[in-house]
Amino acid sequence: MIRKARIKDVKHIQALINAFAKKDLMLSRPLSELYENIRDFWVIVEGKSIIGCCALHIFWQDLAEVKCLAVAANMQGRGLGKELVTAALAEAKLLGAKKIFVLTYKPVFFKKFGFKRIKNSALPHMIWAECIKCCKFPGCNEIALLKIL
Repeated sequence: MIRKARIKDVKHIQALINAFAKKDLMLSRPLSELYENIRDFWVIVEGKSIIGCCALHIFWQDLAEVKCLAVAANMQGRGLGKELVTAALAEAKLLGAKKIFVLTYKPVFFKKFGFKRIKNSALPHMIWAECIKCCKFPGCNEIALLKIL
């Protein structure tokens, strides 16, 4: 079942994300950030377990980011990531976002949704405020992609 995240989901979302972060496949997220942004998140629940998550973060009047996409390793290959991104994109459209970007290590996945690679420098400076706090800054090798809705 896919649904909007709830406060009680935050520790489970963090565990899911940080499991991939430990393998250097995505960036870790502190609990404080996840609680502050809980309204951005979608989750997939199976039984009592959170098996997938994805966030849509609004940056400006027409710009949003799909971020924190994670599906439990033993649940991958079932289309759950696709469901999460589809939900985030539908929400972006409903909210009136015109441009959606993603910073990812897996660009092929996002290209299936119509995202196109862009230079990281093409993104507005406001999005880098979060990056400055990252342990990988300024040597990050995430790839920027953009989708126009």
